[in-house]
Amino acid sequence: MPELIDIGLLLAGFVLLVVGGDLLVRGAVRLAERLGLSPMLIGLVIVGLGTSAPELAASVQAALAGSPGLAIGNIVGSNQANLLLVLGVTALIAPLVVEKQVLWRDGGVGLIASLAFVLASFTLGLDRITATVFLVGLVIYIYSAYRQEVAAKGAHGAAYDRALASEGADPALHAEDTPQGSLPAAIGFFVVGIGVIVAGGTLLVDSAVAIASDLGVSEAVIGLTIVAIGTSAPELVTCAIAAFKGESEIALGNVLGSNIYNLLFIGGVTGMVAPGPVPDQIVRFDLPLATLSAFVVMVFAWTGGKLSRTEGALLLGAYIVYMLVTSGIV
Repeated sequence: MPELIDIGLLLAGFVLLVVGGDLLVRGAVRLAERLGLSPMLIGLVIVGLGTSAPELAASVQAALAGSPGLAIGNIVGSNQANLLLVLGVTALIAPLVVEKQVLWRDGGVGLIASLAFVLASFTLGLDRITATVFLVGLVIYIYSAYRQEVAAKGAHGAAYDRALASEGADPALHAEDTPQGSLPAAIGFFVVGIGVIVAGGTLLVDSAVAIASDLGVSEAVIGLTIVAIGTSAPELVTCAIAAFKGESEIALGNVLGSNIYNLLFIGGVTGMVAPGPVPDQIVRFDLPLATLSAFVVMVFAWTGGKLSRTEGALLLGAYIVYMLVTSGIV
């Protein structure tokens, strides 16, 4: 059995990641406002990258600590949790209305990114060449999305939905035309947020490795389950709040945007700072399954123009089965 102190440190790591991520995004948004960036660009870039910081910290620190299973497991497991757990719970609260632009552009990019991750895992692994391709792909996606959304005059996609969902959970993250707060305060939020995230990531990785050792399971399993659920908790909260407010249409975009950033941004940075092969268990089972989940969600969303409560129940049920199989309970 894992030591109670390791469990406590794990929970403390999750808390620090959430708090640090909130501080980082607040500071980054206020800095962007001071620089005169548009709310749309803030949503696409600043909030998108900022809300991915906790997952980034966990994966990068795990990779640097010599725990690639934990690092990659967090990326793949977070995507599974987003697609099956977050969307399943959200659809049960309120059916998700699907915007076609979000589904085809952002869902399509997410599916292509997932397939690219599978291909890389079977060939080069997560090396610096693959990482560079992922990061360049993210830049192209953000640029294309920004151009399309400016041209559409009010239409928005997945990354902007992440900003709306974050704002729903915390109105202080809303980008106003008039900058909020002083510049020193914005810099302070940003710097402190980075420090708290680094501290939380260190606690999380160290305690997760210790728990894996105590339980006699691989670090990949811990990354795919406990760590992935913890780092996906903010998406679950923001999507659930949006659904309760009757704004479930932004939940799908929030999840698709999160998955794109997980694969291209977190996967890319992880591969740049700590290149290496993807663990065999993840290559042969979890990653293809996550890609299948992305495809199934797109099919569900395309039929009827929404994710119904029945489809949400199926997604949630699939996630429960996945957790039981991955953890070795069944």
